[in-house]
Amino acid sequence: MIDNDDRQIGQILSRREILALLGATGAVWLAGCAPTPSVAPQQTSVATVATTSSATPLAAAAISAPAPACIVRPALTEGPYFVDEKLNRADIRSDPSNGTVREGTPLQLNFNVSQIAGAGCTTLEGAMVDIWHCDALGVYSDAADRSFNTQGQKFLRGYQLTDAKGTAQFTTIYPGWYPGRAVHIHFKIRVKAGSGVAQDFTSQLFFDEAITDQVHAQALYASKGQRTLKNEGDGIFKGGGNQLLLAPTKADQGYTATFDIGLNLT
Repeated sequence: MIDNDDRQIGQILSRREILALLGATGAVWLAGCAPTPSVAPQQTSVATVATTSSATPLAAAAISAPAPACIVRPALTEGPYFVDEKLNRADIRSDPSNGTVREGTPLQLNFNVSQIAGAGCTTLEGAMVDIWHCDALGVYSDAADRSFNTQGQKFLRGYQLTDAKGTAQFTTIYPGWYPGRAVHIHFKIRVKAGSGVAQDFTSQLFFDEAITDQVHAQALYASKGQRTLKNEGDGIFKGGGNQLLLAPTKADQGYTATFDIGLNLT
């Protein structure tokens, strides 16, 4: 059984504390760009980023004018199952060691990555977007846990570099569940700022509960039994998951979802 997957790492700061920190250190900001902001920046809690990466972490913070098209995307804990596989691929469903493909409802996941520039966002080319998540039965690859050992396998992991439009696209499956967590996908974005110093931002994506109920009613997912935790009961989701919700739409035999996010690299 998987548990204690994503204990909160780092301190949750108030907006006043973040602004004081930024004033003292000149920290880099990260925000998300969205066509229809649903959360006002001044109402948002944010978290300092803690990561095992050697890169300099980006701190999430509220964005004030002039950046009206941008809203906060909070950083959330990396969790215990990140492995820097350096696996450059768009379709992450297979295990490259033996070619087997993880079954599940297809999910096309698209990232639109931008950088804050003046009063808006411009596309960011060459950002490295990593994603990783469990399979339909709640199992991660390349990990050892009390209920499984998949070390050496690499299914449902990979990265893409954003293209000239700032887009990175992945073909994967809708995640399953395991005890202690709501359904989620981990992601990490790594960039090099003007100084050449590598910086990263790590967080998690969550799903609309009604869509998850539909997907998890299908035979493969249902074989694991009724999921035990939904978004509002997830301690990590409470750190800002309502701003990290995907809204998948039906596409062919599965779903497609798009996530917009922007970085301030100045």
